[in-house]
Amino acid sequence: MLVWIAFTASFATQELVVGLLVTMIISFLSIRLFTCCSLAILKPIRIVYMIWYLFIFIVALIKSNLDVARRVLTPSLPINPGIVKFKTKLTTDYSKMVLANSITLTPGTLTVDVIDDTFYIHWIDVKTTDPEKAFTEIAEQFEKILLKIF
Repeated sequence: MLVWIAFTASFATQELVVGLLVTMIISFLSIRLFTCCSLAILKPIRIVYMIWYLFIFIVALIKSNLDVARRVLTPSLPINPGIVKFKTKLTTDYSKMVLANSITLTPGTLTVDVIDDTFYIHWIDVKTTDPEKAFTEIAEQFEKILLKIF
């Protein structure tokens, strides 16, 4: 709809009605092209879990931002960069993509590769090379909720 308004540069009622109709038709015709999941994902409980996931992600984002800022401002702090791997229980490609992006968007970690169920993560301060412990440190909080959403 915003694209329609930008193209027409008008807020006239008839322009908005036509724009709404065109938007609805295009959305209906292209929903399968641009979505991986059916509309079943919009069940109320899943929406609650999505909101909870967003909250958990923001908290993790703030904590990791503070950690990276502390490392930048205190060069004497040791860092131990490296790549760790762990397996996920997520089954759909879309849920794995959400997890990979969440890990990458969290400062201090970067998803390097995902092969089947195995994630390879570059970690600014590797605390363990044990896959189970690395999973707990990096992704467990995200995966628990993603399993309920997807």
